This record gives sequence, C-alpha cells and structure tokens, in this order.
Amino acid sequence: FFGTSQLSQFMDHNNPLSGLTHKRRLSALGPGGLSRERAGLEVRDVHPSHYGRMCPIETPEGPNIGLIGSLS
Repeated sequence: FFGTSQLSQFMDHNNPLSGLTHKRRLSALGPGGLSRERAGLEVRDVHPSHYGRMCPIETPEGPNIGLIGSLS
C-alpha cells in the first residue's frame, strides 16, 4: 500500500529531527492535486495567506519547487 500511493511515503528515520521535518511536509501533488507539468508560476509562488503558516524557504529544487513545502 505505501509503495503504490502518491500520498504516502516511508518515514525518514535518520535522526529525530529528520523524522519531525518529514511529518511537517505538505504536498500539492497527487490524486486530486496538481501535476508538475501543468503547475505554473502563480501556483508555485508564495501566497500571502501562507505567511506564518508555511516556510517559503524549505522547498525542494528542481521540478517540485513550490509544490512541496513545510509547515512553519
């Protein structure tokens, strides 16, 4: 089940902080969400309602930039 769904991942158990960061991760991808190819700049940019709730810095580089974020 965990390997087949886009909405679940195996937990990162390197150390307690990496596990905590993994639990606070948000994604706009997956079933019912966006796709990397169709997401434009407006979707990837920081929305004013995200200030204080989502970290604008902690996002991956590459095709997932702005689509995967982290809680503040």
